[in-house]
Amino acid sequence: MLTKEQLLSMLDPVVAEWFSRFPEPTPPQRRAIPHVLRGENVLIASPTGSGKTLAAFLAIISELFKLARENKLENKVYCVYVSPLRALNYDIQRNLIIPLEEIKEIARSRGIELQEIRVGVRTGDTPQTERSKMLKETPHILITTPETLAIILCAPKFREKLKAVRWVIVDEIHELCSSKRGVHLTLSLERLERLAGKPLVRIGLSATIHPLDVVARFLVGYDDGGSPRPCAIVDERFVKRMELHVVCPVDDLIRTPASVASEKMYELLKEIIKQHRTTLIFTNTRSGTERVVYHLSKMKVVDGDELAAHHSSLSREIRREVEEKLKKGEMRAVVCSTSLELGIDIGYIDAVVQIGSPKSISRCLQRIGRSGHSLDKVSKGILVALEHDDLVEDAVMVKEAYAGRLDRVSIPMKPLDVLAQHLVGMALEKKWTVDEALQLIRRSYCYHNLTKEELISVLKYLSGKYTDLTGYKVYGKVWFDEEEGVFGRRGLLLRSIYAQNIGTIPDEVAVKVYTVTGRWVGLIEEEFLERLMPGDIFILGGKTYEFIRASGLRAYVKPAEGVKPTVPSWFSEMLPLSFDLGEAIGEFREYMFNRIDSASREELIEYLMDVCHCDYKAASAIYEYFKAQHEFLNYLGVKERPSHRVLLVESYVDERGRLNLVFHGVFGRRVNDALSRALAYVATKLLQCNVGVTVGDHGFVLTFSLRVRVDPRSLLSLLPSSELRATLSKAIKQTEMFRRRFRHCATRSLMILRNYKGREVKVARQQMNAQLLLGVLKGMDDFPVIKETVREIMEDVMDVANAERVLRDLELGRRRIVITPVCDVPSPFAHGLILMGMSDVVLMEDRKLLLKHLYEMVMARIASRRSTPQ
Repeated sequence: MLTKEQLLSMLDPVVAEWFSRFPEPTPPQRRAIPHVLRGENVLIASPTGSGKTLAAFLAIISELFKLARENKLENKVYCVYVSPLRALNYDIQRNLIIPLEEIKEIARSRGIELQEIRVGVRTGDTPQTERSKMLKETPHILITTPETLAIILCAPKFREKLKAVRWVIVDEIHELCSSKRGVHLTLSLERLERLAGKPLVRIGLSATIHPLDVVARFLVGYDDGGSPRPCAIVDERFVKRMELHVVCPVDDLIRTPASVASEKMYELLKEIIKQHRTTLIFTNTRSGTERVVYHLSKMKVVDGDELAAHHSSLSREIRREVEEKLKKGEMRAVVCSTSLELGIDIGYIDAVVQIGSPKSISRCLQRIGRSGHSLDKVSKGILVALEHDDLVEDAVMVKEAYAGRLDRVSIPMKPLDVLAQHLVGMALEKKWTVDEALQLIRRSYCYHNLTKEELISVLKYLSGKYTDLTGYKVYGKVWFDEEEGVFGRRGLLLRSIYAQNIGTIPDEVAVKVYTVTGRWVGLIEEEFLERLMPGDIFILGGKTYEFIRASGLRAYVKPAEGVKPTVPSWFSEMLPLSFDLGEAIGEFREYMFNRIDSASREELIEYLMDVCHCDYKAASAIYEYFKAQHEFLNYLGVKERPSHRVLLVESYVDERGRLNLVFHGVFGRRVNDALSRALAYVATKLLQCNVGVTVGDHGFVLTFSLRVRVDPRSLLSLLPSSELRATLSKAIKQTEMFRRRFRHCATRSLMILRNYKGREVKVARQQMNAQLLLGVLKGMDDFPVIKETVREIMEDVMDVANAERVLRDLELGRRRIVITPVCDVPSPFAHGLILMGMSDVVLMEDRKLLLKHLYEMVMARIASRRSTPQ
């Protein structure tokens, strides 16, 4: 690793003088800067506050200053910085302008006159006047989003400014590569490289990601020979010290009433906030965020101005205000869902609290890494849980984090809707041959295995050759001569259609909430609006409002301080448990059950406190949970225990006489969703009866009608791993999810337009159009948009690859099926899933009472076994 002096000698003298004022360079800076200076691709993985952004920019700034010194800077873009967050873009702009000004001042003091180095932000929010100004005074460093980059690649005048691009920085690459936004970006980067006419230097930045070699390939793609382009990897992910704790607020999770448990949790939060200067509290849902802020404000933990909510349904102004106050150290506590996970500079935070399980090791570390915003500070995280499964997840997550293990990232491969969008963009540039287009597209990591047939099928759809959809206002976007193998643009409106409909994030129906004085407060779901009556009180942004009236998709409210609210029930999806963390929980189960007879209670609690960093209450709760399961399986006469090697299938007959097959597989909801839907489909065909499905992270339940009995082993034998995809494809076609996802894929494919001639097409109209088109396309399984809808559900929403792996493991004996005798009481590990399936259990208090009832039934059976002579 280079010394500070060696590093400084590589930089422009003026830039080196500015950088020499800092203490020692951080490890990512020492290792990454030389790679960028040598023009090499590099992926930098290091914690928040470790200086990786400066590591990326410093070498580029140095090179730009050399050009500025020689008066060689042209009116063109030299560096493109891409991030998934607009707020982060403005943050980066601010953080760049300061050093550029300071370096220029040093040069001036040395009598050196330099050209100005300009920095500009261009996103969907940038006004037209600002965009026009960028043509005259082009930013040398352009800060943008994936969507805007795709638009400017087709903008006739601005694309000329991109021909000088030498560097591309992709920030928060872990956030991008796991979604279609990242896939979209990989094609934009290949098109940008072609436009620049030379290899780009690609720099990826992330705090927590795994595996690095895969992410590096995602960043740099492939050369025309089919080999991955070279990429240096700077791995400093665990350079920063962390302090993690798993805590439980109550002594007994089962018998403590919900109201008391909630009260104890808020008392714990109050203590944590009092002990720290600034505390960031993460929940997993926006409703959770609202609830926590509401209770903390009622408790008057801190002054009202020092506590706030931050989530994606709040207006940008409110979010910015909270972020600015955080930076200035004016906030004592901020509660958020996912919105502050990413690298916005929010100043110094000395503690992060996570309520409930964050569901993945990487997400846990990403959130906790927001505290101690520099390398010499410790990242402090407190994970609070009020449910047994959450406690187990948190304990294993902390154990894995200290061992340096992370979850694998899941990258969508070959999405045909994103491809369709880019083919339209490419057609706007010039006339292409199919082979030339295929060569460029295959350079992207996500499309490296795209076949010529798949490309042609999308071109046939885009040119209107699949079926006559013009009667449904679906017109050809490109012309395509299949015989000659060439395609190009079609229609005068294509450029504006492309610019107004680009992107991968689907429209959701949301209602804008304004005060009667006209101030935008935030968003609520349309379903929630339908339940509101004038005079109803609800919470948004941690404050209470009275509903006055609605007009279209606008709701008008007035502040209602101190009035008891109806907390909004948000419809956002819960985070799914990662498959890798699920497997680690399976191993943890094996360890605990193996030791539960040979080790004392105190020994196992000590293990949980030492290795999993649990407090005594959390460790005791986990021990009692495992002990109850162990003893109940003894009561049933079952010798084996659920683990990563054993798929325990529990046969439970409920009070209504229905058979519930509980599959105890901690594979995460995405895998369990795929397995349960496919098995339910097979069972429905076999038994000619409806099968109820309940899906969770720790397993799934198949519920059969009265008097129907089925052997789980026989059922699994009817679903070989080789047939899972075909079976699942049939199972999902008739679901509500398929209809909704088809609309998403159709809008991404420009089949259904979100905007036309400057006018927004309402989501309700988009959905209606989607329903009509689905009817027309019935039976056309090879139609690209239908194929992509199936792929998206199976691979992105669900996890069919790992579901196949589970079935294959069962076939090869790497995992075993163990079936319990039929019983009228569910085991403790099944209680969470059983309650999830009871749709009439809404209130937390009702849920707790049922949980207590089920637990007492279990204890009674265990006691009966103990009292029976063996």
